[in-house]
Amino acid sequence: MIAIDDFNNSKVKKLPNHLRQYIVDQNYENYTSINHAVWRYVMRQNYSYLKNVAYYPYIKGLARAGLSIENIPDLQTMNDNLGKIGWGAVTVDGFIPPVAFMEFQAYQVLVIAADIRQINHIAYTPAPDIIHESAGHAPIIADEAYNNYLSYFGSIGAKAMFSSKDYQLYEAIRKLSILKEDINAHPADIKKAEQKVNFCQENLGDPSEMALLSRLHWYTVEYGLIGTLEDPKIYGAGLLSSIGESASCMQKDVKKLWYNFDTINYSYDITKTQPQLFVTPNFQNLIDVLEAFADTMAFRKGGTESVLKAIECKKTCTAVYSSGLQISGVFTDIGMSKNDELHFIKTTGTSALSHDNKQLQNHGKDFHKDGFSSPVGKLKNEDKCLENFGEKDLEKYNILKGNDTNIEFESGISVSGKVKSLLFKNDKLLLISFDNCTVTTKENQILFKPEFGVYDMAVGEKIVSVFCGAADKDAFEEIAHVSKTQTKKVDYSKKQLELQQLYQETKLIRLTENGIENVERIFNELKKNHREDWLCCIELLEILNQHQINISLQKDIKIYLEMKASNYQELKKLIEDGIKLIDNPVIQLTIKE
Repeated sequence: MIAIDDFNNSKVKKLPNHLRQYIVDQNYENYTSINHAVWRYVMRQNYSYLKNVAYYPYIKGLARAGLSIENIPDLQTMNDNLGKIGWGAVTVDGFIPPVAFMEFQAYQVLVIAADIRQINHIAYTPAPDIIHESAGHAPIIADEAYNNYLSYFGSIGAKAMFSSKDYQLYEAIRKLSILKEDINAHPADIKKAEQKVNFCQENLGDPSEMALLSRLHWYTVEYGLIGTLEDPKIYGAGLLSSIGESASCMQKDVKKLWYNFDTINYSYDITKTQPQLFVTPNFQNLIDVLEAFADTMAFRKGGTESVLKAIECKKTCTAVYSSGLQISGVFTDIGMSKNDELHFIKTTGTSALSHDNKQLQNHGKDFHKDGFSSPVGKLKNEDKCLENFGEKDLEKYNILKGNDTNIEFESGISVSGKVKSLLFKNDKLLLISFDNCTVTTKENQILFKPEFGVYDMAVGEKIVSVFCGAADKDAFEEIAHVSKTQTKKVDYSKKQLELQQLYQETKLIRLTENGIENVERIFNELKKNHREDWLCCIELLEILNQHQINISLQKDIKIYLEMKASNYQELKKLIEDGIKLIDNPVIQLTIKE
């Protein structure tokens, strides 16, 4: 486990253990000179272009988040700066499950992928990387209205119900993103991974809560626009971190629609540019739409339909009785009446009982290792809910410690046994434990036998809420879905290391102004041994232009780059934009506000 408590950031220190499992070291020393050059190129382009089209807090927010144009940000520096606005940051290994990502947001901690995109994906990458997370998300967090929306979205998203197919899609997307950022990946493997993602997307069936919620997240947090349909500004991190799509999205062929509840009907593909984007007039509208959607979710609705969602999820979920008792486990069965009214729930495997998100003593997964089942509803011919029974009510039904009793529910389920104990919380009866207990249905099906041991019967008229995950995640020791597919750690070839050295020499010349006489040698080595490179040549041209020296060499480098741009269409805009910035340099961005 990472010693994140070393960070001087209160939000990071408060993270629970089940989220800490995703955190990895940034390993800043592993960033290469090419990585830093990629960061610098993207940041220079962004600063030059986005100052005119980004939502107004963005440029100021870059500085407030602790970002500079020159170098990849250090996590400690970001935490020092984000801490001033009530947020924190941690580094993770690529894509993490959406429910964990949401929960980090709820804790007001920005999740940053430690890796950075390869140069051949400099304009856009489907993989999360430090450019997207820090240069995209972090600057807008400085806006209070927006960061309130972000953390609230996280608290809603952390309760969203998954389907089992959502997990399959997550794994497919994670694998594809890793392959696309692996410089040694075989094209056939990438194509196969793309086909898998397409298959999963086309066979999701009815979208789950998380699938629908992820659309709202995608079209706001990642690809949102704000203002008017005629003149919107960018606030979505996916656009802010993409030097390609941040420009193309403003073109008229990209449809602009008002952001509203109907947005949940628009699916998306992370590997392609967006055919339409959504514009919100203000951030309050984002919260209003989120509230409307949250009202449709299982954690607010409860009931039969919500428990069925938990069964389909096939992962640990929590059902909350109207008494406040929380049952966490993998739900596998229910009983319901002809009018679909819920009267019985069942989990299989390790389960736990909690109240107010705190596990009840002696009711953890070790005790309930084989599952849990219990009736739901009122007693037969009784208007008062069992959870609200007082002393006289309990005496009426002989529900007293040490007494034998037989209670029958409206559903026909009968519970007969000796009362061992009763558990109350906040004047509500949560749980009745029985010895020598038999539980049967009205059809005389046996649900529990005395030889099974103590029977703990949950108390509650209704299931009022169902959400993904355990109620007390740390006590449950829940290892949320951590993927076995890990990002690739590059083992650089001799040629790649030589190219990195040329980038490092170029950077030192630019920063120290020493060794300018080596520019021509570096350029000749690039032409001879690294014909695929273009970015280092851009930086060499920038150095000569800045010092207004060796006009002849400047001309040679420029011709070389222009020929490369004409021969390789994918490099044309990148090279042209790089040269344009040499003539119109950006002002150095510092971390001062």
